[in-house]
Amino acid sequence: MTERTAEAPQRLVARYELDSSVGRLAPAERVARGKAARTRVPRDSHAVFDPPPDRPDPIDLLEQQAKSRVAELVPVRYGRMMVSPFTYYRGAALPMASDLAATPVSGLAVQACGDAHLSNFGLFGSAERRLVFDVNDFDETLPGPWEWDVKRLAASLEVAARGNGFSGKQRREIIMAAVGQYRQAMRQFAGMTNLDVWYAHADIDELRAQFDALLSERQRKLVDKGLAKARTRDSMQEVAKLTRMVDGEPRVISDPPVLVPIDELTPTETDRGDLKAFVTGLIAQYRRTLETDRRYLLEQYEFCDMARKVVGVGSVGTRCWIVLVLGRDEGDPLFLQVKEAEASVLSRFVGASKYKNQGQRVVAGQRLMQAASDIFLGWQHYEGEATLDGKPRDFYVRQLRDWKFSLEIETLIPAGLRMYGSLCGWTLARAHARSGDRIAIAAYLGGSDVFDRAITQFAAAYADQNERDHQALVDAVASGRITAEPGV
Repeated sequence: MTERTAEAPQRLVARYELDSSVGRLAPAERVARGKAARTRVPRDSHAVFDPPPDRPDPIDLLEQQAKSRVAELVPVRYGRMMVSPFTYYRGAALPMASDLAATPVSGLAVQACGDAHLSNFGLFGSAERRLVFDVNDFDETLPGPWEWDVKRLAASLEVAARGNGFSGKQRREIIMAAVGQYRQAMRQFAGMTNLDVWYAHADIDELRAQFDALLSERQRKLVDKGLAKARTRDSMQEVAKLTRMVDGEPRVISDPPVLVPIDELTPTETDRGDLKAFVTGLIAQYRRTLETDRRYLLEQYEFCDMARKVVGVGSVGTRCWIVLVLGRDEGDPLFLQVKEAEASVLSRFVGASKYKNQGQRVVAGQRLMQAASDIFLGWQHYEGEATLDGKPRDFYVRQLRDWKFSLEIETLIPAGLRMYGSLCGWTLARAHARSGDRIAIAAYLGGSDVFDRAITQFAAAYADQNERDHQALVDAVASGRITAEPGV
């Protein structure tokens, strides 16, 4: 069944919902579902990217997003997107979702990331204090076609590889390896029990054992250095980097527009009090979305300071706060990030979320896709003048740093990007296998590399489009249509 939406009247929208009842079908029936989908939508059809003549202007789409964002920060977003085709790609989840909506899909739903480019994967610490590798950005998560995540990942590898100056052959090998790993992993998950799939994770120590033989001595040293650095990226490090001592207490430093303390955002003491009450009240209410033990832990911290912080590329302009709370004393800090959640860029193409609160949508999707999630992950809704514009807003909350670490993609050589892309492919398959019909998807993909080759071809075609769109953004800035603030 399809219906038109107000947001995108020119497109027919197929609603996607997760269906746990497929688990009651016999494996043979689920295989048949996958093979029937392959008949309807041949695997090689995914190679095609043929935008229609009335393709929405990507700059129009970005301007639509800007209307709900903090106006003074929108030029920062455009400035970051202008840097290269890859940084443009990172911020262009909506234009690509619009493009993907016109591509073939098998009709098999998963909890989709919605923005599965390679920089949205990385390391972080689990509750058991082990480093794990997983998807780490879920602002756009929603039930949708699994193919869209695969195509966004594959195209990001092509765009990044071009930016790194890799040859056409090297780029094809990188993407074939990533998509092949996705396909092979999905076939492995299809043969596992439900619990085995649920418990599967990419523990960094196990990955080291698996990939160590493929690394040179220099690469091993770089990996060790990166892992050691990841384990230092916590609230203590953030306090040292983001605060200074004032009257014996840490206060967030000023680095506008990227980091603006509460005192500089509000003109009067009364306004500051209102804004502080907004955030502290939001955190107090959000505790109810945590498990009992984690709620008890958080209640032992007291508010110290807060600031508005600009994060990422695509999220720039959304309302994001960092909140410093202290436990036993100033040597026991915790930085929380309170981030605005808007409707997913997928929603106009796959239907609205079943969750009224967009923060809850983000949290539910993250918990469903990740093998281990932040212990302080929760959500809240707020209405009132203290949001600075008086409009109701949804938020989700998490730790600002918890051993989080992402590779600098621009520094990778072909072998490194190929290995990293394969790891992302495996991780994405594991995330999809938790929510979708992994047996049907595996049957659709099959044992040959037909799908791998099709996606590799699609990625090259979409990277061409991405370069044109990046140039359109540069031209829009040059003509004065939009304003960008580079270098921030």
